Amino acid sequence: MKITGVETYQVSLPVRRAHAFAGNLSPIGQGYIVVKLHVEGGVVGLGEAQVLKDWAGEYGSRYGEAPETTATMIERYLAPVIIGEDVRQIERLHAKMDTVVKGYPYAKAALDVAMHDAVGKLLGVPVYQLLGGLIKREIPIAHSLGLMPIDDAVREAQQAVDEGITCIKMKAGVDARRDVELARQLRRALPSIRIRVDCNQGYKSWKQAVRTIDAMAEHDVWFVEQPVEGLEGMARVAQATDMPIMADESAWSPRDVLRLIEWKAAEMISVYYTKPGGLMKARKVLAIAEAAGLECDINGSIEMGVGNAANLHLAAASQGITIPGSITITSTAEKIVTKIAMHKYLDDIITEPFEYRAGCLIVPDRPGLGVDLDEAKLQKYGQRAVR
Repeated sequence: MKITGVETYQVSLPVRRAHAFAGNLSPIGQGYIVVKLHVEGGVVGLGEAQVLKDWAGEYGSRYGEAPETTATMIERYLAPVIIGEDVRQIERLHAKMDTVVKGYPYAKAALDVAMHDAVGKLLGVPVYQLLGGLIKREIPIAHSLGLMPIDDAVREAQQAVDEGITCIKMKAGVDARRDVELARQLRRALPSIRIRVDCNQGYKSWKQAVRTIDAMAEHDVWFVEQPVEGLEGMARVAQATDMPIMADESAWSPRDVLRLIEWKAAEMISVYYTKPGGLMKARKVLAIAEAAGLECDINGSIEMGVGNAANLHLAAASQGITIPGSITITSTAEKIVTKIAMHKYLDDIITEPFEYRAGCLIVPDRPGLGVDLDEAKLQKYGQRAVR
């Protein structure tokens, strides 16, 4: 069960529409990293990292990753220390990767997911069994509205609800007045839907954030995600408003979550498999959050099919995941699952989309991640990242 090789691909998918958010310049789905992890006997584990060079932690505490740097880290530094090792020893492999390279969690996450996929295939079990077992098979989805004109946002939200979505996530943080007006119009158009707001730390001060949040509260907003940058500002906001606050850019590692708890800076945590460096480390983030009674969702950067599978397995095995997350509803050019609801890409590199019903994605049951790579699509949309 030794790892024999690693291949890294840079993949760009065609998008249904642009997806903008505060502080972001990198287009989604362009140059994402896909990994093939080869194991003795012909098993291949698949991994994915949604690298964005201009999205990271607060005040430079974490750095964005560009496709070229992530691929270089994987192929030249991380792969050499795991090749020849037993793929089942995931904790030990993380320790080796953390010794040879500090940081670069997205690069490590791509390999971690590929390890879990390979081990699941070797043992004949779904990845969720490796993460503690199945708690829920249906994973509720929140439709994410990027920054866009209000009329367009309300129209798209209605279309997503018509396709079964029960929670709308509106991007905010650039124009406070626009944000309050969008919340008002969404509530008027969709009186029974849950509305969550994601500011991507866009508001300039904690006082501006509190004023805006209190105004949005009049329109029955469920909670607000990362309204400002920095732990101190988050704590001020959380303690000055009755609105629940979710941490995202402030919550990467288990230590980050401990600090958020200590400062009373959030009641909710947005969990990624990429931010901490893989599924194994994401479970540790969740353990801290669950111990403190913090609700969580599964979030990300608009994953492709491989990354979506990792999201679903993590959510399926985690008791603390109680909030609908903005997980892409994968479609292929041949099989369109939804026309609007979390339909971000016009095609994908996996052969079959996930089952979707009543606002939920269904966790696959086959061994590993439960997805197959479409090699023709990989060649169409991707290329070897390091030659």
